[in-house]
This record gives sequence, structure tokens and C-alpha cells, in this order.
Amino acid sequence: MKPIQFSARLLVTLAALALAALVAWQLWDYYMQAPWTRDGTIRADTVDLAPDVSGPVVAVFVQDNQPVHAGDPLFEIDPARFQLAQAQADANAAKTKAAMEDAEHTASRYAGLSNNAVSGQSRDQSNSVALEAEADYAEAQANQAIAALNLQRTTVRATVNGIVTNFSVRPGDYATAGSPVIAIVDTDSLYVDGYFEETKLSRIALGDAARITLLDGAPPLTGHVTGIAAAITDAERTASPTLLADVNPTFTWVRLARRVPVRIALDHVPPHTILVAGMTCTVAITQP
Repeated sequence: MKPIQFSARLLVTLAALALAALVAWQLWDYYMQAPWTRDGTIRADTVDLAPDVSGPVVAVFVQDNQPVHAGDPLFEIDPARFQLAQAQADANAAKTKAAMEDAEHTASRYAGLSNNAVSGQSRDQSNSVALEAEADYAEAQANQAIAALNLQRTTVRATVNGIVTNFSVRPGDYATAGSPVIAIVDTDSLYVDGYFEETKLSRIALGDAARITLLDGAPPLTGHVTGIAAAITDAERTASPTLLADVNPTFTWVRLARRVPVRIALDHVPPHTILVAGMTCTVAITQP
């Protein structure tokens, strides 16, 4: 073989080896170091809405999976009992107001009389009665406000913009104060949690741009990093009755990188994109 042909083949071989090494390094860097993950999840805050008063449901204004806005009525609890309570509170307020005005008038009249006409003890007593009447009226006004508030709360309204989910309340059901009966997914709070391997965190910083790709093939979403979780569960350490650390004595030589949640705020969602909390996605981080 001629030296020139040998040199040419050697150069081609070396170039092929260099190219293969470059490709291998690029693949290793992409899969092992580049800040991207297929383990991403669309998330949103969920409001577990509970009535503030108890009673039978008489009307339902929404249905399952219906979009709602903050302030929209969802269902109504029978207001009859609360209307009667309001009337009772109004009557009691009127009664205590009349008693207060009478006591104040008496105290004012006693204050204008001379010491010869009325004793100091009677004057002090009339002032005390007037003060007690004022306190009774203030209490009646507070009860009146509570009755009005309870009557207002018989109509349960949405507290956020979102979508009603897993809703099955029907007229005739009994709603108990403080017991959640309806869940609303807050669509204004949608975000992405990307679960990145700990080996990739060094390439992620607050403010970095993110590209989110859904599994349904929709156009990619864009966002930015707003936070990195400060802690994750330590599976090798458990609680101990003696308050001392109880560490698993076994050690596996093949250690898989732990995954750390990275929160991504959504900047742009393409039109007609359907986002459902719990959907999976691929998240790739790029420096701004």
C-alpha cells in the first residue's frame, strides 16, 4: 500500500473516530447533564369549597366541569330559617334601641335637675342604666349583622376563576357548614412542576426560560423557573422513638440520582391548548 493511500485512510479513520466521540459526548451530555426531563406535571391550586351555614340545598346553578368566575353562584341553601333569624334580630335591635333611647333620655333629664330635686345616687344609677342599654343595643346590632351575613351565605359562590370538578350536589342534599362539597380548579394558578435529577440542578437558575411539551402533540408552551424545592424526603432516614436518627444500614452501590421539583411559571400558552392539572409533559430549561 502506498504511503499516501495509507495516510488518507488513517485520516479518514481518525476523523470518523473523532466524529463518533463527539456524537457520543454530545449524547452523554444531553441525556446525563442537560437540564431537561420527561417527568413534568401540569399543576394547579384546587379550592375545596365548603358552605358557611348548614341546611338543605334548594337550588343548584352549575354542573360538573363548568367554567366559573369568582362571585358566580354555585348553589343555594334553604334561606327560610335564616330569613326568620334575620327578622328576629331586626326586632331585637329595634327593641334594644328604644330601651337605650329611653335610658339616655332619663339620664339626661336627671343630669339637668338640681341636687335638691334628685340625689347623686339616682343620677349615677340612671347613667349606669343608660350605659348598659347602649351595650345591649351594640350587642343587638352585632347579632343583626351576623343574621344578615348568614342569610347572605346561604348562596354559595365561587371564590376563584376556575372549573368545577367532581361535582355531584343535587337539590335536596344536606350541606353541612365547614364540610367541603365542591372542588374548583383555579385556572389562574396553572403552573408546571418539573422533576429534575439532582445532577442537573447546577445548570438551572431562577429566571431561566423553559420549554414545555405536552404528550398530546400540542404546540410547546413557554415559561420560566420561579423556584427550586428546598428539601425532599430522605428515604434512608426514619423517625425514631428516642428522637435519634434511624439510618438504613444497607447501602446500594448503584445509586440513582434523586429528583427535585422545579417550579415553572407559564408565560405563554398557545390558543386552544387544553391544560388539565395532572397531565404529564417534557420540560427543557434554557438560559435567558
